[in-house]
Amino acid sequence: MPVALLQPGVYIEELPSGVRTITGVATSITLLVGWAPRGPVDSAVRLTSFADFQRIYGGLDSRSLLGYTVRHFYDNGGSDAYVLRIADAATVKTAACNIGDLHIPASSPGAWAKDYSVRLTQRTDDATRFTIDVIVPSANNAVVETFANLSMTSTDSRFAPAVINGHSGFIDKLTAASATTPANATVALDSAAAGNDGTVIGPADAGFRTALTTAFDVGGIADRIDLFNIVCVPGLTDAATIAVMQGRARQRRAFLIVDSADTETVATVVGSLAGKTGTDALNSSFFFPWVQAPDPLQQGALRSFPPSGFVAGIFARTDAARGVWKAPAGTEASLTGATGLAITMSDAENGQLNPHAVNCLRTLPVYGPVVWGARTLDGDNARGSEWKYVPVRRMALFLEESLFRGTQWVVFEPNDEPLWAQIRLNVGAFMQGLFRQGAFQGSTPKQAYFVKCDGETTTQADINLGVVNILVGFAPLKPAEFVVLKIQQIAGDIPT
Repeated sequence: MPVALLQPGVYIEELPSGVRTITGVATSITLLVGWAPRGPVDSAVRLTSFADFQRIYGGLDSRSLLGYTVRHFYDNGGSDAYVLRIADAATVKTAACNIGDLHIPASSPGAWAKDYSVRLTQRTDDATRFTIDVIVPSANNAVVETFANLSMTSTDSRFAPAVINGHSGFIDKLTAASATTPANATVALDSAAAGNDGTVIGPADAGFRTALTTAFDVGGIADRIDLFNIVCVPGLTDAATIAVMQGRARQRRAFLIVDSADTETVATVVGSLAGKTGTDALNSSFFFPWVQAPDPLQQGALRSFPPSGFVAGIFARTDAARGVWKAPAGTEASLTGATGLAITMSDAENGQLNPHAVNCLRTLPVYGPVVWGARTLDGDNARGSEWKYVPVRRMALFLEESLFRGTQWVVFEPNDEPLWAQIRLNVGAFMQGLFRQGAFQGSTPKQAYFVKCDGETTTQADINLGVVNILVGFAPLKPAEFVVLKIQQIAGDIPT
């Protein structure tokens, strides 16, 4: 409201500009799902390095592909990921121990807790105060975590459960049955030998697939993650489950990377796409064959791994270097950490698979193993889909998520021309910024994109219903899959 003009003078009033900057969302936050021997089973944890995975989920485990996939993701350029641990709820057990009236459970289910002990030490100058250390007996009692100056008094600022719960990487929901300070003691965290990894399950098991789809249901674990863009379930080849995951990915504006089976050949791989090319296939892509890389748990012996971890890392690397509109394929898309491929294809064999939306990994002279395809599972030539290419689809998902989050301020604003003008201004500024980065086709903004929000898109009937319609169009950059070189011989100086 303007200030009251009560006496002659100069008055200054700041007016809102109507500019509300829209920021593009991240494009390569990857959700990796699989069995692990350690880590929370009721939530997904955000990681920024493989060291985080080692600390929280226990690192590589020869019984599961998840750890290797996480490592391949970070080795190939990934930087931001969530990990969702799937475990057999019926058989996995949580370790625990007791020191006096303190009940100390392990932070997550599994046999990992047998490697740790809990040491309680009273202060020499005050027997009501104590320290709890988590130690590794096999490493000369090395201390991996410590909480000092604790108390058993619930009103004390250093009340043990209040200090430890939610802040420990090894202890979960410590409880005190009384206010009595326990005596000095060192007890194995798995003192009752209750900690158990349970049945190791993977994508080939029905229990794993049920837990996976449940985690992606509305209200499930994945639904609690604010934003993820890429989903990898290493080794998942079941067509029915993949179809469900494609639908879940589409609902979240995410992109699913699908692995071929390790037994597929050039002759059989197209047939394996049956059931994986439904209506939601546009939010997924399929990669073949598996990748050979050293296994650190087998003294560097070569082993075949699913391509999804390598490919997800390349998605992230390409996004950071060139933008989400650049196809994550080509000579720049080399597979770091790979020594070769399970199957070496010829150009002719690649030519058989590419029209059917099988993205091939190839070994090229000089460049080594690279990603040599960028089609969605909706990209079979016979379909003629507008979402044929991975960068086009991912660009659309990026725009949808960015504009969805960047226009929340519009809700409950007066639905008339001033609002529409503000929307055009802010969305147009966002699209112009992308145009200047080279995200669209066209040499002028008019050729590259449009933003329409006016009386034509929003009628009086819409206004009466509280609806404002914004129409945004863009001309996507499509990858040059086929580069045609035309060479003509000059006839020479022939007089005419």
